[in-house]
Amino acid sequence: MFWYAELAAPRLWARRVLGNVTLRSVLFQNAVRTALGLAAARLVAGSLDLTHGFWVLLAVLTLGRSTLGATWQAIRRAVAGNAAGAVAAGALLIGIGPYTEGYAVLLAPLMLLAFFGGPMLGIACTQALFTLVVATAFAQISPVTWRLSEARMIDVVTGSVIGLLCGLLAWPAGARREVRRAMAALLRSCGALVPGTAEALLTAPPGARAVPGAMVSVHRMRLAEAAYTQYRTEASAKPGAPEGPEADWHALLVAADDMLWGAHRLPLFGLRPAVPAPPDAWTRRSAEGLQEAALRIAARLDGGDNRSSAPAAPGGSPPVPPSVDLEVWITTLGHQLARIEASMAGREPPGQGRPGREP
Repeated sequence: MFWYAELAAPRLWARRVLGNVTLRSVLFQNAVRTALGLAAARLVAGSLDLTHGFWVLLAVLTLGRSTLGATWQAIRRAVAGNAAGAVAAGALLIGIGPYTEGYAVLLAPLMLLAFFGGPMLGIACTQALFTLVVATAFAQISPVTWRLSEARMIDVVTGSVIGLLCGLLAWPAGARREVRRAMAALLRSCGALVPGTAEALLTAPPGARAVPGAMVSVHRMRLAEAAYTQYRTEASAKPGAPEGPEADWHALLVAADDMLWGAHRLPLFGLRPAVPAPPDAWTRRSAEGLQEAALRIAARLDGGDNRSSAPAAPGGSPPVPPSVDLEVWITTLGHQLARIEASMAGREPPGQGRPGREP
């Protein structure tokens, strides 16, 4: 549970970095997209010898989003704001002319308005006010004309086009598809822990080690949490996406976390039956049924066939009473996975009976 407590900081950083060096990590996807955009912006700005070419890189960095649709919306507003700011800055430079004292008086109020008021007013107002700030700052350094606004407009548009192309070529859908892959991989990994945990709890002595494969599931959990976080922040995320049925992602994370928690905690601290015995038929079939349910949900998330049914479980009581902790864990997971399956199939959630004991 606290595997990180005794590790040195360099090893923790190494785990975090290496754990995200995969195409299935949304953090890695965002880093690659941003790096490609900045590299292309630097190449274009240097090749075309643009005036104040760093604005091209700044546009790529500030206007890039995790989805193509969100990037396009940000660029449209930013270009409109820069156009309005360029007109206002041109009028300001023509009106004040070479008198630097006027720019010095305006600089501080404009900076306060741009940096504090801009984020509340939206990206268009932010870009317009920042263009005015740039004009008043540069006018105090050296004589400038209205062409400064023209140069900024060209640079911002250039950076916007580069950012739009990067968004089109590199993961344009954002986390919409990645969250499905990450959740499916998480369920497969965590579902495989359930039968091993049941076996270990009924046969192994107290204080046994956690079920093998738990750390792999922790890694899958981190990738799924990152994908879910980004998915929730994307304005284009809508229910009923064409990639497949929508799921309750939060419920999936809770169920996977319960599987992972039980696989670690129960072999170490779970209550054992009074007489050690091999797993009874109910326990074995219930644990396998939970794994089957997790695999069915994962297959549905991947767009596969979902016509298989859960294996039948015996009715009545098991010959040897199972561990109380194990029975509660299996029962709770059964309810969670049944609700998730029912919601994905558009059915009403099943009743509150114990899984595997209904007639």
